[in-house]
Amino acid sequence: MNNIYAELISIGDEILYGQTLDTNSHFISAELDKLGIRVKRKVTVSDEREAMMRAFEEAENNADIIIITGGLGPTKDDLTKPLLAEYFDSSMILHEDILEDLRERFAKRDRELNELNRGQAELPEKCTPIENKYGTAPGMWFDKEGKVFISMPGVPSEMKYMMEDTVIPRFKEKFKTPVLIHKMVKTVGIPESILAEKLEDWENNLPSEIKLAYLPGLKQVKMRLTASGDEEKRLKKLIDQEVDKLYKLVGKYIYGTDENNLASKIGELLLERKLTIAVAESCTGGHLAHLLTSNAGSSAYYRGGINPYHNNLKMDVLGVKKETIEKYGAVSEQTVIEMAERVRELFGADIGISTSGVAGPGGGSKEKPVGTVWVALADGKETQTKLYHFQFDRHGNIEMTSNSLLNLVRQTLSSK
Repeated sequence: MNNIYAELISIGDEILYGQTLDTNSHFISAELDKLGIRVKRKVTVSDEREAMMRAFEEAENNADIIIITGGLGPTKDDLTKPLLAEYFDSSMILHEDILEDLRERFAKRDRELNELNRGQAELPEKCTPIENKYGTAPGMWFDKEGKVFISMPGVPSEMKYMMEDTVIPRFKEKFKTPVLIHKMVKTVGIPESILAEKLEDWENNLPSEIKLAYLPGLKQVKMRLTASGDEEKRLKKLIDQEVDKLYKLVGKYIYGTDENNLASKIGELLLERKLTIAVAESCTGGHLAHLLTSNAGSSAYYRGGINPYHNNLKMDVLGVKKETIEKYGAVSEQTVIEMAERVRELFGADIGISTSGVAGPGGGSKEKPVGTVWVALADGKETQTKLYHFQFDRHGNIEMTSNSLLNLVRQTLSSK
């Protein structure tokens, strides 16, 4: 069974200017992956004839399926339809059924169908129209010597309808593809290079049907195992066997697979142990609370949180001693200890966690430069602290602080 390759072309200066985020490619890639169709390349092209025609030609040489989004509006700057007609050497014809549908839609809105809108019913003769339930621009399907060109509007809701209602069902009929299975194994607390070093022998002995990719992030490294072949049951068994080996080799760093996230893993551990948690966060500004409450059912273990950004709130609301802040400063081990212990008591939780640091870009000093962060965890028996020196931008420092403290919670709960 041969691999089927696709190329995605996004049309629009607004994407190149950074004014519009191309979410269409993300959605289409995920849907094609489910079908075992491999996306070979994604390109974004300006609204210019030469650039678009060159993209069409290159994509035809590279892939079996070419999916184009954008440039199907009724105005002169929307060039996709006339250029596809030129590319396929096709005359334009008026589709009376599409025109009648447009008339009915405009009548329901008490609007008149002008010549620009009427032009939406004109399509290249060599294409098969694709119904657009949510907009006025039909999609187009071209077949050319075994290659398929598909053009859809750039409006996400319109594109998604066409993909789900027409394109995907036709692909299932037209293409017989190998089975493609992914398994994501997620680790935290170990750098990519050290992880790869520990797994070198295992990686070198992976079955030929399985490929490995490392996907590093802030404090976390994901490993994607991809299996391809003809027998789905056998491939799933192979991947499961390799995941079992990973747990034996680096299990203490693995917190989950696929849809799991670090906060949801902590939720599972808290539920298993019938424990609750509360948060006092300064430099993370509520990010920890957001992560912990983003998972359904978090009310069973998350008691609440406080964001005492100002020192007066640390003292007056949370109960941190005035002399502690005056002597050691807000960004100190002593302060986060009191924050964690007090929030635990204040919210009646089993575990209290806290953060205080210099997220940046300003506010640092020679003694405590930007990226200096203290975190603490109190469980009523002992209080653990960690000092970090991050070197990211503000968002990165906040995310690293949150992930680092969540990992400390995970390690503590796992050891119980």
